[in-house]
Formats: sequence, structure tokens, C-alpha cells
Amino acid sequence: MHPGSPLHGQTALVTGVSRRRGIGYAVATKLASLGAHVVVHHYRPHDLDQPWGGDDLDAVRDGIRRHLVDGATMADESADLADPDAVPRIIDAATGVTGKLDILVCNHARSGGDGSILDMTPDRLDGHWDVNARATLLLTAEFARRKAHGGSANERRPGERIDGGKPHPQPRGRVFWMTSGQVNGPMRGEVAYAASKAALAGITATVAAELIELGIILNTINPGPVNTGYMDPDSTDRPLGELEAHLAATPFGRYGAPDDPAELIGWLATAEGAWIVGQVLTSDGGFSLG
Repeated sequence: MHPGSPLHGQTALVTGVSRRRGIGYAVATKLASLGAHVVVHHYRPHDLDQPWGGDDLDAVRDGIRRHLVDGATMADESADLADPDAVPRIIDAATGVTGKLDILVCNHARSGGDGSILDMTPDRLDGHWDVNARATLLLTAEFARRKAHGGSANERRPGERIDGGKPHPQPRGRVFWMTSGQVNGPMRGEVAYAASKAALAGITATVAAELIELGIILNTINPGPVNTGYMDPDSTDRPLGELEAHLAATPFGRYGAPDDPAELIGWLATAEGAWIVGQVLTSDGGFSLG
């Protein structure tokens, strides 16, 4: 591996990487190109239930490998993150590749099977919460517990302030969450999804303030409308007229591409991005300006 690569020697876990058109794939290839060892999580059965369908996982793996810097490795794990028991297994697998884990990108999401407020049921709400919010929080907790070391970081009682032994000359870890555009306008028909993503945006400052005590940086990304296939005429589940009006309203006359948020995450993961902490960062090409 080239020692001049910005993420030389670091290991990154990116969840929700099962489609070459997805944000997770773009993030994984970006981190690979920056020199990281990359571990990806996927759960293809979710994609098979969507209008855009599943991708060829071998092609996904090969695509990421092509971006690896010499000497870096790539691995992948499948798991349904609705199952909380999958969380430590995924973290174990990622850590086992090189013996440590430096970057966690919680990109996974459940979409589909949603509805308006009149359609809400406990099962719909729980289904989105369990994957989008609960799994993200549990992955972050497991990542952070393994970074905690010495003194009260291990001896503290639940609810007590975290003392991670500052100062930390360099970040000891990076965590990225993904929210959505629910703060910028209504997301009709996606109440359960928007609620689960709003929870992550809302708790970002609290969790970031705790993680920074351990030297771990958390930021949340709102990528705005990114076409990962769900806005293509041949694979969308939305009215075509609505899509055309939506596209016309974008400042650049295009939707976001997966590479757009991936570039931001890649930069934040490097030393140059270390002073950005606890932010919900919108990367939407000005779409939220109205």
C-alpha cells in the first residue's frame, strides 16, 4: 500500500453496499482509492423486494477491489441489521480483517413498505426504526466501546459522563451517519422512513459530544435527492410526472449522483476533515434552498 495515501493503514466498514448504483458502493470505492482496507456489509434480499431489484454481488466486489491501493484488502459480510445480534458479528468481521477498525460508515437503510400517517402501524414504524435508527446506534455503540480504554471509560455507570483520557492528538475513529431531507420539506408517503432518519439527525449532537471524549468524530450526511436507480423511469415506483417536476426543481437540472456524498465522506475521513465534528452536513447541490 502506498504510504502517501491519505487513509494508508486504516480499515473502513461501510454498511449497505449491495448495488453499484448505490451511495454505499460509491463511498466504499472512494475510501478504497484513498488507501483504506475496505469491509462492506450487504443484505441483498432487501433489494430484491424493490422496483430496481438486486445487483450482482460479485460485480460489486470486483468493482471495489479495482479501486484498492496496492497492499490494501477488501472483505464483505451479509447480514440483516434488523437483527440486533448481527451488529457485533459485523463489527467482529470488520475488525478481524486487519485487527482494528478506524472508520464506520452507516449507510444501510430500509426503504419501501412505508406510507402516509394514515397507513402507520406498529410493524411499519418498527421495521424502519430497527434498521435505520436502532442498528445505526448499536453499530456506533459497539464501535465506540472497542475504542474506549482505561479508567472511567470502562468503569463508568450507565448515564455517567464519558471520560476517554484526553487529549487526543489525532482522531481515534470516524463515524458517519446518513439522514435524509426530512428537515427541508415534507416526504409524503414516507412517514416511517423519515421518522427513523430524523431521529439520527436529531441525536447527532448528543452522540457526537460523547464520542469526541473518546477521540471519535461523528458527522451525519444529508445527501439530498440522489438517484440510485429509484428515480429512473424504468425502475421507479413514483409517478413519472412527479419525477419530471421534481427534476425541474433542482438547481443544476440533475439529481445528485452517489459520488457526490461519497466525495464529502472521503474528505471528512482524512486528516483535513478532522476539525468538522457533530454536524449534520447537507450535500445536495442547493436543492434545499427551494
